[in-house]
Amino acid sequence: MAWSIWCREVSLNELSRRVGLAKSNVLRYFESREAVLLELLNQAWKQWTAALPGRLTATVDAEATAEERGEQFAAAITNSLTGRRVLCDLLSAQAGVLEHNVSPEVAARYKRAAVANVGELAALARLHLPELGERAPELAASTIMVVGAVWTHARPSPAMLAAYEADPSLAVLKMDFITSLRQMLATLTVGTLARTTP
Repeated sequence: MAWSIWCREVSLNELSRRVGLAKSNVLRYFESREAVLLELLNQAWKQWTAALPGRLTATVDAEATAEERGEQFAAAITNSLTGRRVLCDLLSAQAGVLEHNVSPEVAARYKRAAVANVGELAALARLHLPELGERAPELAASTIMVVGAVWTHARPSPAMLAAYEADPSLAVLKMDFITSLRQMLATLTVGTLARTTP
């Protein structure tokens, strides 16, 4: 089962079974399956962000122009997500699935964590693209939304795959995650840099 489908359909019983705990024990710490998945998202997000500094330092040439560094930054972010299926899938389900069926307390706790995670990404963006200035948090937040959106669209349903197979002209809308994300993040990053120019 694809992760995106799993996020939407897995029950709390199934979650409990997968982690090897009784449902009552899971409910002692989490109020719902969405609360569990939000916690998983936060942990996956932190692990990803912690691994970014070395990758960005190795990819972004400090002597390059701002536009070139913007392209390099976008490529590094994109490549860093290769193999991080859980993070991408949870990000894609965040607003439409995971933030529902939770209490205001859980929602607020998660959003505080998300704000901190966006702040970490913004700090890295500002380090390698100081020209961003106060727009770094805007770029970081938009990056996260783009990752989730592209991941969703790059994982078509079996019916859509069959439609592409039957009518290849429809495949013009089929997305490759890495290619599409790199292009969109480069456009977003370079565009944000351009907006900061006096």
